[in-house]
Amino acid sequence: MKKATKIVSIAMVLVLMALMSIACAKKEPGTGAAGGQKNVTLDFVWFSDGNEGDIMKGIIKEYEAKNANVKVNMIEVPYKDLSTKLKTMISGGKPPALARISTTELGAFANQAVDLGASNGGVETYTAQFIDSLKPYYVVNNKAIAAPMDVTANGLLYNKTLFDKAGVKVPTSPDAVWTWDEFSAAMKQVMEKGGAKYGLVWDLTPHRWSTLLYQLGGRMISPDGTKAAINNEAGVQAAEYFKKLHNDGIIPVSVWLGGENPNNLFRTGTVAAHFAGNWMISNYKDITNFEWGVTYMPKGKVRSSVPGGKFAMAFQKTGVEKEATDFINYITTKEVNSKYNKEALFLSPRKDSAKLDYAFGKEMMEVFSNELNNTVPAAAEDWSKQTIVPKFSNDLKTTLMEVIAGKTTAKDGMDKVAKVIDKAIADEKK
Repeated sequence: MKKATKIVSIAMVLVLMALMSIACAKKEPGTGAAGGQKNVTLDFVWFSDGNEGDIMKGIIKEYEAKNANVKVNMIEVPYKDLSTKLKTMISGGKPPALARISTTELGAFANQAVDLGASNGGVETYTAQFIDSLKPYYVVNNKAIAAPMDVTANGLLYNKTLFDKAGVKVPTSPDAVWTWDEFSAAMKQVMEKGGAKYGLVWDLTPHRWSTLLYQLGGRMISPDGTKAAINNEAGVQAAEYFKKLHNDGIIPVSVWLGGENPNNLFRTGTVAAHFAGNWMISNYKDITNFEWGVTYMPKGKVRSSVPGGKFAMAFQKTGVEKEATDFINYITTKEVNSKYNKEALFLSPRKDSAKLDYAFGKEMMEVFSNELNNTVPAAAEDWSKQTIVPKFSNDLKTTLMEVIAGKTTAKDGMDKVAKVIDKAIADEKK
């Protein structure tokens, strides 16, 4: 009997020891349920322009379901507060694991970013999956400081109803795009025979104007980044032709000189075309008083758009750099990135996702994608210099307004802007 009692006592001790071991294992910090992975929370600073935040939340849930040890905490901020929020977190010693970044912020946080190429076969292998025209934005000092999530392109939207009334057929193939002079003639015909009040409204931004600059073979800054190039022959020609479009009555002066909203003008149904970007496809979805579409932009010496977009960046000194990189790798895969861009009505930056099955505007998106595939490197090389461009972009806009108004010549105006650019470059080197 005593022997049996002793055996039971030993068994009870062994059971208690096993239970204590299990309890300790559950309390062990930094371990997950599967494979001993540490439990991590990834703070993801995010801003939304439309419904893409809700789409990303769904993608995050799917990721968390596949990775039980990872929780992604989306911190939503208005875009105007993004830079301040990130600077505050970094200066406070608590950088976020991740952030959604626009082209404007990429350069500002390049030194704090994780090199995504380092763990993904090197920068060339990593960047090969994305369209080439975006590369100057997110590759800094041969490091991939972010990953493209979506891409934007400047392009041409037009009023189908007015064109049909005028009997004008738009180019339906990239092999048959108009020259600018052919385009101007077509606009005049739509105005005369189609009843359009205006031929073309053009967004009041240097970014949109620069499309014409690149098509004519120009650029704002020299290829080596050491001096202004905007006042060369192509830059002067771009300013002069822009003025001519206004002088000929094709573009109303009320936008660039009067501040009238081009979106509102196009919505009236009295404008033949709108020079804007692919984001207007979503914006114009609700138009019902006329038919509209997207056609190929005219070309100068070459075809070109201007790429932009949003990116995902992982930050150093967080302790979760690997997990943040893994998450970025996931959301930029063909499957997940295609889902994100298709549902948000964005263009995918992936080379293998140029044609997505959008619920709306599929063919229109493909035209914008083609514009990007025919974009010159100078466009992104210029606009990626976001520590320099903001120092002269307003001067460029003001000068273009003065050229349109006849207050200065195109040559004098571009020379003046070139001096501002040279100063901005010199200040950057100090």
